[in-house]
Amino acid sequence: MTTSTLAKRQLPTGIWILGFVSLLMDISSEIIHSLLPIYLVSVLGASALMVGLIEGAAEATAPIIKVFSGALSDYLGKRKGLAVIGYGLGALTKPVFALAPGLGWILAARLTDRVGKGIRGAPRDALVADLAPPAMRGAAYGLRQSLDTVGAFIGPLLAIGLMLLWQNDYQAVFWVAVLPAALAVMLLVVGIREPEKPITERRTNPISRASLKQLSRAYWAVVAIGAVFTLARFSEAFLLLRAEDMGLGVAWLPVILVVMNIAYSVSAYPFGKLSDRMDHRQLLIMGLVVLLVADLVLALGNHWLWTLVGSVIWGLHMGMTQGLLATMVAHTAPKALRGAAFGFFNLVGGVALFLASAVAGLLWTWAGPALTFYAGAAFCLLAIGLMMCQRKTAVEPT
Repeated sequence: MTTSTLAKRQLPTGIWILGFVSLLMDISSEIIHSLLPIYLVSVLGASALMVGLIEGAAEATAPIIKVFSGALSDYLGKRKGLAVIGYGLGALTKPVFALAPGLGWILAARLTDRVGKGIRGAPRDALVADLAPPAMRGAAYGLRQSLDTVGAFIGPLLAIGLMLLWQNDYQAVFWVAVLPAALAVMLLVVGIREPEKPITERRTNPISRASLKQLSRAYWAVVAIGAVFTLARFSEAFLLLRAEDMGLGVAWLPVILVVMNIAYSVSAYPFGKLSDRMDHRQLLIMGLVVLLVADLVLALGNHWLWTLVGSVIWGLHMGMTQGLLATMVAHTAPKALRGAAFGFFNLVGGVALFLASAVAGLLWTWAGPALTFYAGAAFCLLAIGLMMCQRKTAVEPT
């Protein structure tokens, strides 16, 4: 094999750097988020419904911002600067969780953190497509997602160790999250050099009527599929609440996110590579079947060990589908509109996530945990039926 051939088969260095930036920020975020639902309930006195509303509102905030940040990155022809601003804003919110005296401060910090995620998300996802060869986009998104998810299980592991070491001192643990967030911003600033855009690709309004007409029916079909997927998968905060409901000690609750994210991380890259060769619709249906099994395990289990099993299966579903959906957006959107395309995709998904989390919170409060997961299983069946009835559409890289 020649050097040039080997180089063509290797992912660009920038993809790896973006992956490690995501890894560091996820370590920071998951140190906090793995403890936050229980902190809200046991320390600040919030209800499960309130947790669902806070998580749903926070996760819906980022996709709304992504529409504008993605469109702005298309208009400017530059994506790195917006990514730096978004990661920087997320880093600045971390100390607030340690200092917050009440629920209002936590909500404000959570929303502001998600604003940062919204600013960086669509430009970063579009930058991955800009950097990666079209035939390797599935692998590129899978690798970035895999490294991101490594951080998502390192963070809870650190939270477990520090909670045991510091005798459940939530604020002290939250302070530790500041360091990896700062390192993520530094690595992004120093390590990424984005490709130059031809001047003809700049200074057009990406959300004008004329521009939006360039987004094909295949793209909007991907948006609709992503929304249905999100309705079937509510916030992972309910996995933590389920584990506590089954008797797992507070200090050990982050292990739920650890096992989920290990499964997610291990599966994301292989399934990303598989998506470069396999029919996307078939792989999505397989992912929904896996999520259906996870919901049933979580609904039927009567011990926290079953919550661990269900969380592993849940993570496998994420690894099978999340990078694939991003690849499908990149394949179906015009190059000059990728930022806006990712923004609209995430906006619709964010609204769906808010609705799913709010419904999950209501069901949990009024009918108990089991019905919450049975409802998720029902949405999976609905999504599978819609996917099987959908006419197959060829999706070619652009």
